[in-house]
Amino acid sequence: MTLIRRLLDQAARTPSEVALIAGDGTELTYGDLRRKVLAVRNGLRAHGLQTGDGVLFSVRPSPDSLVLALGVVAAGGVVVFADPGAGPEMFAARLRLASPRWSAAESVLYAASRLRPVRALARRRGLLLPHLADLPLRHIYTGRRLPGVPAAALSLNALLATSSAGSSADASSAGASADASDVDVEVDVDPDAPAAVIFTSGTTQHPRAVVHTQASLVAALDLFRERIPLGPGDVVHTDQLMLGIPTLASGARWSMPPLFASPTRFALHLRERRATHTFCVPVHLSEILDVEPSLPKTLRYVLLGAAPAPAGVLRRAMEAAPHAEVLSVYAMTEILPVAIASASEKLAHAGQGDYLGVPLVRTRVAPDGELCLSGPNLCRGYLGEPPLQELPTGDLVRMEGDRLVLMGRKKDMLIRGKFNLYPGLYEPAISTLDGVDEAAIVGVPDPETGDEEVVLAITGTASPESLRRRLPQLIDHDALPDRIVVLPSLPRSGRTRKLDRTLLKEAVQ
Repeated sequence: MTLIRRLLDQAARTPSEVALIAGDGTELTYGDLRRKVLAVRNGLRAHGLQTGDGVLFSVRPSPDSLVLALGVVAAGGVVVFADPGAGPEMFAARLRLASPRWSAAESVLYAASRLRPVRALARRRGLLLPHLADLPLRHIYTGRRLPGVPAAALSLNALLATSSAGSSADASSAGASADASDVDVEVDVDPDAPAAVIFTSGTTQHPRAVVHTQASLVAALDLFRERIPLGPGDVVHTDQLMLGIPTLASGARWSMPPLFASPTRFALHLRERRATHTFCVPVHLSEILDVEPSLPKTLRYVLLGAAPAPAGVLRRAMEAAPHAEVLSVYAMTEILPVAIASASEKLAHAGQGDYLGVPLVRTRVAPDGELCLSGPNLCRGYLGEPPLQELPTGDLVRMEGDRLVLMGRKKDMLIRGKFNLYPGLYEPAISTLDGVDEAAIVGVPDPETGDEEVVLAITGTASPESLRRRLPQLIDHDALPDRIVVLPSLPRSGRTRKLDRTLLKEAVQ
């Protein structure tokens, strides 16, 4: 069964139940979601979208973006998730690789990409927007039409209205009531065909993008639901599509936070909407707990992911929600989820490295310790490259029985004489020390010897002197830092706010 079929069948079973609460409180029922997805699907097919057509997608998380993305996939198209804020050069490189035939964007983005005053304002705020409106593609826009939207662009609202009107007319002539959800519901395309393209690492010369199929996404959905029970009556508060989709397929309610929601507002919505599940990046949860140290008793699961969860954040989460299970999700864009461990398991782990838990997928540890993964949830491969049979992760691990322990990233390795130092092997243990909130190890190259000065950067109240006394009992002698620096915060970048080691090196030099 395809992902779209799974969602539409669930919606048909509970049409009157609320499927989605938007950031502004607007509600969308399962019946409306089904009708709108099929309306978009039928409308796009009628306007010439062909199976396999790429749709460059620049719509921020919202009910409109969900309906449009699902409608594209239901029509046999491929959603190419774009980041217009990546800069014109990177955007152009990604565009060349993806070669989409369509573009879908908010009307305000089209206006901003064409109108000089708006472009100038965006530039002053550090946002260099591409000339999206000038791309030689078929265009779809959400929201009301603004100056700068291409003249021939299709409106999402018009797609919905036209399809609904057409089906209503058919129903009237037949003497029955119907809508778009009753017309042409055959949406099962090849489950192994591309459904979504997600850009990850890469440069302007060699951008890289992960290609997922409906089959790989369904497998990921099933793994999430197997480990994290979801069903009617549950409320999942997150802006993450890969948790929102399992929510909808389970008949639960997806609660979307407002765009750029403050920690205070995020916490308020957890209470007001009686959330049972939530997902946060660790640094975001830390900010939420700064303003709301007690999380609502309706919460049963607090999920952390997209970046390693420091021991301090895990402890705070357990204290804030003693009634909930706090889980850390280890996943990659190419294959998700990989493993899920509870906060108590991670904190109880006595050895070095970051405890990940029992893998949910097939694993192989290469001779050099690199973790290789495979399974039905593995992506098809990278765009423009041969299909993947196994994913070399770049992560170094060791097995403790049937459990994974992360030792570090191969690319983060530091060289100290004959000793290879992997920061990820020691950072979790250091972060458990009293007075340490977060810990990161970087190397500052010595131009004379070629070795690297090992610098430990921490946040918290611990002093370098106290750490020097405690570290020899905790980490290998050859891993002891040459220098310890206390910073107000560790530099982060990207939407998931991962630690930026390049910026950290600059900060400690």
